[in-house]
Amino acid sequence: MNEIKNHWRKWLYWFLLGVAIIIVYKILDNFADITEVIGGFFNVISPFLIGIFIAYLLYVPCKKIEEAYRKSKIKIISRKARGLSIFTVYFMVVIIIVILINVILPVVFESISDLINNMQNYYDTAINNINSLSENSIFKSEFVKELIEDVKNIDLKQYIGADKIIEYLLNAISAVTSIFEIFVAIIVSTYILAERSKLLVFLKRLTNAVFEEKTYKNIDKYFNNSNEIFFKFIASQFLDAIVVGILVTIAMSLMGVKYAPLLGFFIGLFNMIPYIGAIIAVAISAVITLMTGGISQAIWMLIVVIILQQLDANIINPKIVGQSLKVSPLLVIFAVTVGGAYFGILGMFLAVPVAAVLKIVVEDYISFRLKYKKNNKQME
Repeated sequence: MNEIKNHWRKWLYWFLLGVAIIIVYKILDNFADITEVIGGFFNVISPFLIGIFIAYLLYVPCKKIEEAYRKSKIKIISRKARGLSIFTVYFMVVIIIVILINVILPVVFESISDLINNMQNYYDTAINNINSLSENSIFKSEFVKELIEDVKNIDLKQYIGADKIIEYLLNAISAVTSIFEIFVAIIVSTYILAERSKLLVFLKRLTNAVFEEKTYKNIDKYFNNSNEIFFKFIASQFLDAIVVGILVTIAMSLMGVKYAPLLGFFIGLFNMIPYIGAIIAVAISAVITLMTGGISQAIWMLIVVIILQQLDANIINPKIVGQSLKVSPLLVIFAVTVGGAYFGILGMFLAVPVAAVLKIVVEDYISFRLKYKKNNKQME
């Protein structure tokens, strides 16, 4: 009897293996059709995914504002705290977008357009200034000459022309594809923010039902830690970028640096990328200042910006961030390099929080393995 059972089990195993191989082959054979179907499905649900992403970004400010409203002595405000907090957050977002479109972007675009149109004149002036220096000057080295020649050969209109920037914006908007999808995404995000407590309770119950207690606790722990890290990093870096951008713009304007708003905006934006971003932005700003204002102004600009960045790194940023993410500079540089290589600018922005989360997972795994080995030794 046992031989018959083993015989049938053996045949069942090989039959299921054969079926699995056929399924995998058919999937690979029709991979293009399958990816098209999957891509079409994601296109359909894209407004919901965008809505979830918007709600995720607005969750913390919405929660903080709701807590403030609930403490109000006016009963109608404390009773309607959630609805009022959602309205307040969206109102603030609209105000920021209006200011960005009507105040900041026109100045930046104007500076970009003027810089591109006068680039040849700035280049010729910079060459004349360098030629007037003594022969042993560092600016007459072969490296500097090659660098200046490379800058001359860069077609800025190909990357940052006004038409190109408009094209970038249109491409970003076309990712949503229609006004209807934008409307649906906003509605979805509003409902998620309004029903967030129920959704979180449901997700916790579902996770607890599917997984064992120990696994559920680990998932809950890593989910909370990841959320905290991402919110802390993105919100603090964004606020810090605004502060740095404003300070640099004011300092450069007082120094008479041309294109101060553009360079301040650029340095503030790239300051969101730890270590590497600040170096890249300051280096490019120094080259532009060298071409538009001469060597002395470029040197003074470098000195002032470096002082401001040190002020930011040691005083402003720690105040905004609060507790550090506790990630070493070496890991930050490695994460930013890898993130930028594989995922571009977005990868550079998000590399540090992802590295911080992975660091927690690896440290927990190491602690678990060491504890496991210690217990085994004690048992022996």
